[in-house]
Amino acid sequence: MRQTPTARSDDGLIVLRWNQGPKSVPLARRALRRALDAWGLGIIEDAASLVLSELLTNAVRHGLVPGREIETRFVATAGGLRVEVHDASEERPLMSLPEDDAGGGWGLPLVDMLSEKWGVSDRHGPGKLVWAELTSDPPPDCS
Repeated sequence: MRQTPTARSDDGLIVLRWNQGPKSVPLARRALRRALDAWGLGIIEDAASLVLSELLTNAVRHGLVPGREIETRFVATAGGLRVEVHDASEERPLMSLPEDDAGGGWGLPLVDMLSEKWGVSDRHGPGKLVWAELTSDPPPDCS
């Protein structure tokens, strides 16, 4: 599995490119955990890892364009983290709730639940970017 760092800086931005295979997902999660640790954002590691996993898995499964890589961007923000997944497919994901017995289709509802906001945007070049923003605020006390 080839991982190509295209930009790595201390200013709160990490850009990585991945082959279009399932092995890229755990490698990307590992890179995200390292970034969150360096940025002091360990409090959101679990939620951010799940969000990244869902977005990247969708890109691997549905954004496959031969000869193209998938790009991830991790951006430290004033309030937390922005995760972006860029792929070369023009097909945009749509969130819908699957049937209770469905074996899949829960990824975007999970992203919606775990992030402050998420969306799909155009990107420079072919394809799209799917992004999610997470806050570093602790969750409210539910007691």
